[in-house]
Amino acid sequence: MQDIPSTLFYYGHNIGRRITKSSIGKLVVVAVVIVGIAMYIRHFKSDSSTVDIAGSHSPAVTQANTATSELVPIDIKLPKPMFTTGPYPPRVPNLEKPRGKARPPFFAPVGTRNVALGKPVSSSSLEIIAGDFLMITDGDKEIGRNSCVELLPFSQHITIDLQVEHNIYAIVIWHYHRQHRVYYDIVVQVADDPDFITNVRTLFNNDIDNSAGLGVGKNMHYTETSEGKLINANGVKARYVRLYSNGNTSNDLNHYIEVEVYGKSAE
Repeated sequence: MQDIPSTLFYYGHNIGRRITKSSIGKLVVVAVVIVGIAMYIRHFKSDSSTVDIAGSHSPAVTQANTATSELVPIDIKLPKPMFTTGPYPPRVPNLEKPRGKARPPFFAPVGTRNVALGKPVSSSSLEIIAGDFLMITDGDKEIGRNSCVELLPFSQHITIDLQVEHNIYAIVIWHYHRQHRVYYDIVVQVADDPDFITNVRTLFNNDIDNSAGLGVGKNMHYTETSEGKLINANGVKARYVRLYSNGNTSNDLNHYIEVEVYGKSAE
């Protein structure tokens, strides 16, 4: 209001001089000034709102446009459920409660796909008790004789080579979903080299006592289901994905049915 142009008063004053000095004339002058002030304020507010929307690019508007035009739910094909209710595993500390409903869709950029499909897998396990490493990335998530890989007991890990760098948005793991099991000390990491020396980043860790030697984890234990465990990778860029486990509530062995890595080539 303190920037109202002086010309507004100038025109009001000139109009007043041309009208008689009667009370009616004074009222006309006041009315002209009020209308002018109202028009100025309306113009000022209009300019301000235009700058805020088009000039400042508020985060809310940008995020809404991005979510609408660039993000879509990824298509995760789930295997047949083997159970719908208990019995649940023995008491496990720091255990997630059952969600009781389907997992909500996970959104990622258009073109995101399972980039682990058919990719090579290696392991710390010196031998395989059952199965073959190729089963972990063959796309078969059903429970069957030719779908489950069984590794040696205690702490073991597998490494998936995506062969080129990818922006990774989600990782989904199926250890063994024939029964309610909880696998211990699950740690998921990504890195730039197969030895996990360069640019190692931890995406998930529920090792509550640091028995794997990778630090105390803050994530929760979870029960295996046909949905698998989805880990949000937030678009991290990496070539290698490594997954640790350390036995389960049924035995000391480590199992993998399938691991899917959803991403897009960084190249």
